[in-house]
This record gives sequence, C-alpha cells and structure tokens, in this order.
Amino acid sequence: MKTLTIVLTDGPYISEYAEIAYKFAETALKQYKVNIFLYLDGVHVPKRGQNPSFFTNAGQLFSGLEEKGVVIRACARCAGARGYIPEEGIIEGSNCKDYFSGIRITSLYELSEMLSKSDKVISLSR
Repeated sequence: MKTLTIVLTDGPYISEYAEIAYKFAETALKQYKVNIFLYLDGVHVPKRGQNPSFFTNAGQLFSGLEEKGVVIRACARCAGARGYIPEEGIIEGSNCKDYFSGIRITSLYELSEMLSKSDKVISLSR
C-alpha cells in the first residue's frame, strides 16, 4: 500500500489547515497508509479539553483518525517549547497526558523516516 504523509504547522483555529488535514487523511485512508506530523504550532491540534465555541474540535477529529490507523506524531522540540511534556522520554515516541491517546511526541528523525518512506507528501503551512 502507498503512503501519504501530511505535515501540519498551524495550530487549530488559526486557519482551516487542521480540518483540511483531517479531510485529506480521512479520504486518503481508502488508498493510502497515512501519517501526520505536527510541527511548530501544529502541536496544539491534539490537545485534550479544547472546547471551541464556533469551530469543530480539532483534537477530537485527530483522535478519531488515530483510531482508524493514521499515525500521528508531534515534534518533541516544538511540543516541549509549548508546554507539552512526554511521559517517558522521546526515544521511541511517548504519550503526553495533554494529548488524546495514541498521539505521540517524537523526534524529527521520525519525520525524516516518514518522508523517506512516503509516496506523496502534503505540507499545510503558511
């Protein structure tokens, strides 16, 4: 099966990129293995407890993708700088108590690996 990787750099509610990434991933699952890598402010997307009044809850959208088999990873340096601390360190990726289950914080080395194994890459960035 072919692989699609989506790199998302915007946080939720700044632009529609989180929802666009969700729609791309949801559709692509029919033909691709899908990875999403959250970089820069994109690391805010899977935060638990968001309660936007006028927008779709981006964290819940991404949690649903993870349950369908999408691999979702967040940059460790970006996450740490924004207060999201991994529970076990970042060697193999680790959970964060602030994130929905299954969404892990990891290093940029994993992004490099995702990109090298991808047939297609979409970058949603301003």
